[in-house]
Order: sequence, then C-alpha cells, then structure tokens
Amino acid sequence: MGASSPEVAGRYLRALCAAAVLSLAVVWGYVVAAPLAFLDPEYPYWRAKLELLRRCEVGTVLVVGDSRAAVDVIPARLGVATTNLAVGGGEPIEAYVAVRRALSCPVPPRRVVVSIGPDHFVQPDLFWERTVLFGFLTGADLRDLRDVSLSVHDMSIVDERRTDGLTPGLRAALHESRFPGLYLGSLLRGAVFARWWDNRRRYQEGLAARGQYFFGTGHGSHVVTAEGNLRRFAPLPVLDRYFDRMLALLAARDVPVDFVAMPLNAATASVIRPAVRDGFAAYLASYERRYANFHVIGPVPPVWDDSWFGDAFAHLNPVGAEVFSTAFGPCLRSRLAAQLACGGFDQPRLQAAPPSTQNDAQWGWFNATGRDASAKVVPNSKRGS
Repeated sequence: MGASSPEVAGRYLRALCAAAVLSLAVVWGYVVAAPLAFLDPEYPYWRAKLELLRRCEVGTVLVVGDSRAAVDVIPARLGVATTNLAVGGGEPIEAYVAVRRALSCPVPPRRVVVSIGPDHFVQPDLFWERTVLFGFLTGADLRDLRDVSLSVHDMSIVDERRTDGLTPGLRAALHESRFPGLYLGSLLRGAVFARWWDNRRRYQEGLAARGQYFFGTGHGSHVVTAEGNLRRFAPLPVLDRYFDRMLALLAARDVPVDFVAMPLNAATASVIRPAVRDGFAAYLASYERRYANFHVIGPVPPVWDDSWFGDAFAHLNPVGAEVFSTAFGPCLRSRLAAQLACGGFDQPRLQAAPPSTQNDAQWGWFNATGRDASAKVVPNSKRGS
C-alpha cells in the first residue's frame, strides 16, 4: 500500500529543509574558509596587517591611522623597522585595537606614529563595510564598542547601519559568525572565486610591504576632499573616548607617540574652514597637555601641490609617498635616538615647468628608484568595488 499524500509531502519538506541546511552550511564554510576568493581587492591588505599582528611583527615603530597613512608611509624608506597598520577609513577605534594587540606582543613597538584626518574623528566611515566585514575586530571588540558607546551616550557608530533592520547585538553576532548573507554582494561581485589569484598576490605584497599599499596612482588630483566640506571640528564622543583610551594605554606603557598629519592637496587646503583647521589643532594640543608622551610633529596638515596626489581622497601617488617617506625617515630616527624635535615634511621643489612636464619628471624619477616596497589597490571609490 503506497504512502499517503501527507506522508509524501512531509518527506519532501524534510528533504527540502535538509538540502537548504546543507547548502547554507556549505556556503557558510566557504565564506569562513576562503574570503580571499571573493572579497574586495582591498581585503588582502587588511588580512596582511592582521597576519603581521598575529606574528607580532610590529617593528620598532608602529604606524596606525587612516588610509592616507596606509599609503603615504612606506616602511622600507624610513630606515628603521616599521610596520604600517593604518587602514582605509581608519578611526581611533581601529587604531586603539591595533595598538592594544601590538602591546601584548613579547617585543612591543618602541614608538607609535598616529595619523588620522579630522574627518575620521567627526563621522563614521567604512566601519561596517570594511573594519567589521573584513574581520579586523573580534566579537569582544564589538561588545566593547557597544559598552563604550553607551557610556558616552553616543551610539552613532553602533547604530550606523540601522536601516538593515537588525538590532546592534544581532548585527554584531552575525558579523562575528561570518553569516553568509552579509557577504552576498561580495560573492556576486567577486563571481564566487574569481578574485582568488589576484587577492593572493595582493596579500603577499601587503606582507612584503609591511602593511603599506596604494589607492589611486594618478598624476594629480584637484578634488576637494572631506575636510573641505566640514563646517567645524566636533569629534564624536565615542571616537574621542577611543583616542583617549589609546593614548592612556601607551602612556601607561611609557611608549612615545607622535601624531603626524599626512600631506593634503592644495585644492582642499585652500577651502578648508578655519574652524576645522584650528579646531583640530586645538584638539590635538589639548592631548599634548594631557599626556607627556604625546607630541604633534609638523604642521596639521602639510600642504602639497595637487600633482603629488593619486586620487580624489588625497592619497599620495607612488612618487609622493616615496618623497614623503624619505623625508620622514630622518625625523623618525632622530626622535627614536634622542627625542629631538623635527620640522614639517615639505614637498620638494620641482623646476619651473608646465604641470605635465613636472608629472613626467616625477614618474621618470620614480621608475628609476623602483617600487620594491609598495603594494597597490585602485578601487572605483573609497567604498571599494
């Protein structure tokens, strides 16, 4: 006697559920095991930084901050063992986490260089799209962020993605477990596995460059960046708290900290409001008074000609980064040796010539020096591809 229709339907439903669970498990396992195969081209460089931290290859000098520092500071040009853990969209949260982990190493860094633009103190940028999605923070870090946010009554970063309909706790739990639904867009854009080979190469480049990598590599940019659109400098309480926590941690360990602003293109410097420029300088000065180990080195910021920049976000192009790092190296070494003061990092003077000739001269000089210490990624926008 054949099975009844309800029995057949039940078997079918159980088989369908089992297949769905198995499929989810397979995709979930793939997302956890092979992120290099499908994630954004910037991800391998973040992963290289995490690997350098895991190995405790933090160098004598540790660099933390945002994407300009990630691009502009080339460790191989500094003349001292340096690791660059600055990240795209980096805020005081990422800097604090990187410093805390580095200080737990058997041989911690002897000096920390911090470089974070004013815009990364006043508004969230890429936190969920990069920092969390790329696994830079642990679940414990996310829970700590929620506790700190509650303590300062500032949920702006925790609740930044509230449009997804998830509670902050559930969102953090899904990210911590690498829930595959969060990576659907990356899986589609990366054609599931099409980015594996290029991302593996980028990962190795990031390790070899000790965390440094490029964004735009163009011959100049006249675009006004985020600083030029700010009306005033008013740091978010949660970001201010993390900045203070980082400096307090370094002070407790007696580790000197130098804040070094990265060069800004002239187009932005010409329109930035005094309330932003002066407010940011006053903010940093207040921390100099609070912590004896914290010093601001050079102007905030140094202004360079537009021709030295490679994209619309004031990242130096390869020539500019080489020039900056080569100039910064002696200053850094003197600071390590005897706490000596050093001035700004002025752009070199090019001979009077049309801009196109100047750019050709820059690139000719750069090609002659080589690119042995640099990796690159050129996303379509700051939010990646």
